[in-house]
Amino acid sequence: MAEVARRLREYYSRMLGPKYSGEMERSRARRHRRILLRRNAAIASTVAANGTDCLPDQNGGGQSGSSSTAVGIPVHMGGFSLMPAGNGGSATEGGASPEEENAVPVIGAVAVAGRQREMEDAVSIHARLCTPAINRCLPVHYFGVYDGHGGPHFAIMCKTKMHAILKEELMGLPVRNSQTGASSSRAAPSPVLITDESALQEAWRVVITRCFWRTEMAALNTCCCGSVGLCCSCDRSAVAYSGSTAVAVVLTEKHIVVGNCGDSRAILYRGGRIIPLSFDHKPDRADEKARILASGGRVFNNDTARVQGILAMSRAIGDTYLKPYVISEPEVTFTRRDIGDEFLVIASDGLWDMMTNEMICRVTGECLREERPTMVAAGGFYRDLNIAPPENEGPPPAVFPSRSASAAALLTRLALARNSGDNISVVVVDLKRTVGDDEESEDDNEVN
Repeated sequence: MAEVARRLREYYSRMLGPKYSGEMERSRARRHRRILLRRNAAIASTVAANGTDCLPDQNGGGQSGSSSTAVGIPVHMGGFSLMPAGNGGSATEGGASPEEENAVPVIGAVAVAGRQREMEDAVSIHARLCTPAINRCLPVHYFGVYDGHGGPHFAIMCKTKMHAILKEELMGLPVRNSQTGASSSRAAPSPVLITDESALQEAWRVVITRCFWRTEMAALNTCCCGSVGLCCSCDRSAVAYSGSTAVAVVLTEKHIVVGNCGDSRAILYRGGRIIPLSFDHKPDRADEKARILASGGRVFNNDTARVQGILAMSRAIGDTYLKPYVISEPEVTFTRRDIGDEFLVIASDGLWDMMTNEMICRVTGECLREERPTMVAAGGFYRDLNIAPPENEGPPPAVFPSRSASAAALLTRLALARNSGDNISVVVVDLKRTVGDDEESEDDNEVN
């Protein structure tokens, strides 16, 4: 639908000339003002109902435990090397082979501001996050994409906290209350008792749901300046009136578990078929609209469906002034892996609004089937994506050290070429190759 609207705008712009383009700009400005007026009205009603503070009481901020030393194999992110987290657990049990224990898929990721003035997206990649008992003490890999709105606060907090909170939930680490300082121990689900597939699925659903809830509580209890407990004198509007989508993917050797909240998306390409791993939470989705109306909210359709005429998604982390209409409960999918699985694509709506699932999978498949990864000069890469090279680092000889990184960068450039006006974040996970047995880069076996 967005693609059709974009093409109509281009057609009429060519036919009617600059006069029509100027009218379109003024129309967008008027629509933006109407949304701001509705947002201010919603904020005023929330303040009137709850007093001067629009933030709920926080009983535990979901602080992450101490991080383990990052040792292992570098993961390439858009040409930059990121070290995965350590295994964070005891030695593997259950007769796991060294190949299963050490296998890390080849990962590529790119995140750019695009045509936006501010970068509100965030990406999180943690290979070998931990070795939880629920996965027979084998490593799990974590990938997250977060698309903030109203400011980057919640996206940054999701990037900082969500994987650490998930590790706590999976490993049963002590949880410290950010206000009282008290610690409590909580055991993760035991794999000995989980022999049924449906029971295992329910255990993962509980873990992911609690992880999202604790991440939201931690973000609401943390100021943009970094102080915990909101005891500073900063303006709280950046916390109270902003939010973020979140799509979190947990990859094990047998399953793919996805928690989604908002309109970021994850898909799996398997043997020529596209398998959706998440479903967009739009206000005009039948079940979401029914839930919003049942809770007393309304859905307005102007340029697109919006909750209370403000937010174009029905679920998000944050946005407390729109609760209970906008909720942060994730929709969890549980997919068994297959020998035909080829790759995952996880991205924000800056990509999905510009390209169809079929086109994205076709482009990604072509990149991953290349004999060698595309080699592009660093200057051209940064110039085309309109981003600055990393500080304190010399230009690398090539910025696509893997086919996955090449695919992520090409998808980003295609979205920009199609006039995407949003931040764009893309993660491509090659399920057919692992770091170490892939000859794409001579640095794959090095530890930085």
